[in-house]
Amino acid sequence: MLVATMIVALLVMIVIGVPIAVALAGSSLLFLVVGNLTGETTTPVITVIHRMVNGVDSFPLLAVPFFIMAGNLMNSAGITKQIYDFAVAAVGWLKGGLGHVNVAGSVIFAGMSGTAVADAGGIGTIEIKAMRDHGYDTRFAVGLTAASSTIGPIIPPSLPLVIYGVVANASINALFVAGIVPGLIMALFTSGMVVIYAYRYGIGRDANFQLGRLGRSFLNAFLPLLTPAIIIGGMSFGLFTPTEAAVFACGYALLLSVVIHRAFNLVLAARGEKHRYSVLSLRQFVRVTMDTIETTAVVLFIVAGASIFGWVLTTTRTTDALGEWIIAYAADPITFLILVNVFLLAVGCFMETIAAITILTPVLLPVAMKLGIDPVHFGIIMVLNLMIGLLTPPVGMVLYVLARVARISFEDSMKACAPWLLPLIAVLLVITFVPQTVLWLPDLLRQLGYL
Repeated sequence: MLVATMIVALLVMIVIGVPIAVALAGSSLLFLVVGNLTGETTTPVITVIHRMVNGVDSFPLLAVPFFIMAGNLMNSAGITKQIYDFAVAAVGWLKGGLGHVNVAGSVIFAGMSGTAVADAGGIGTIEIKAMRDHGYDTRFAVGLTAASSTIGPIIPPSLPLVIYGVVANASINALFVAGIVPGLIMALFTSGMVVIYAYRYGIGRDANFQLGRLGRSFLNAFLPLLTPAIIIGGMSFGLFTPTEAAVFACGYALLLSVVIHRAFNLVLAARGEKHRYSVLSLRQFVRVTMDTIETTAVVLFIVAGASIFGWVLTTTRTTDALGEWIIAYAADPITFLILVNVFLLAVGCFMETIAAITILTPVLLPVAMKLGIDPVHFGIIMVLNLMIGLLTPPVGMVLYVLARVARISFEDSMKACAPWLLPLIAVLLVITFVPQTVLWLPDLLRQLGYL
């Protein structure tokens, strides 16, 4: 009864607009206060503080601020423009030109940012403006940008996969590698949707294929393009841990943004050429740092709040009871995964991604493992479900970001994104029922001794 009261209190606070972190911690505090008053528990109220601190006292979580800052640095220093120019040269000549550029740019930027919101607010800003300037319908541009931004947390590095790895005690290296193939499948399916739109509405090419232009744009974007290769390669070959990879990514972004771009500008000036590279100023660096601190504080506060909430569910054996109930209705892996997908798609509409991962992983993962489902496979399924939730009301953060970027209403943003849920759900079905799309690459690297 007391647990039910806590859950009802959580739902009520979410409905009335209380921040999710406060709702999680507040409902847990209510459980302990009422429990001590009624004698149902003897756990001290101060446990809330202890468990929240323990929830964020994790070395892998140090990767969070550094991956966030790396993405912010890339956005602020104009590196996203170099990536976009390369994508235009590489795929802009296809039918539906800038639509394919949108997808390709997101795939490349995914290897640097790790979050869908950073993708939508960073390179998405450039993509929507360019598509509008070329006469594309705003809704098409917004919907495609939203769909392609969800690739960011699937292709490594990924902030949600770091959180899942910490909560599930799973290999973050394996999770990162496992996200590569599903991320590419997402890009393929999304580009397929672009092709359908292109033929249906007569959308042509936006650039001619020019080998010289492709070569120049590749050289301009070469150093940023090395970022994902260095991160994944370094972790696969054991050169550094995911946390160290995040620090390296941040340092590399800073090096590109300040030192290397300034050096290139000096060389161009000596040749009498126009400066083409944006150099991060001190004011921009301070703003990036403050944005990173703010975002990190929000993420870790959610993790801390979810930690005490999850602890209450575990100590009261609520998770065990729920697991037994699920197994009673889903005694085989296929039925279980179908139910999990439906449940997580619904949860994604109402709950923030990090909170959902932190709360639900301890509940669902033990059941999945009892049914023989690999925790890495389950992690990718879980994160993709919650990424789709970013495109659905009422909590979908990407909807709000793109509504602001495109200067349209939230309702128009929601309508624009609706058709693009189809390719994402199709990918979800593929990775759910064909586990090797997720596990093939990690298994291969394990056999070769790199994981």
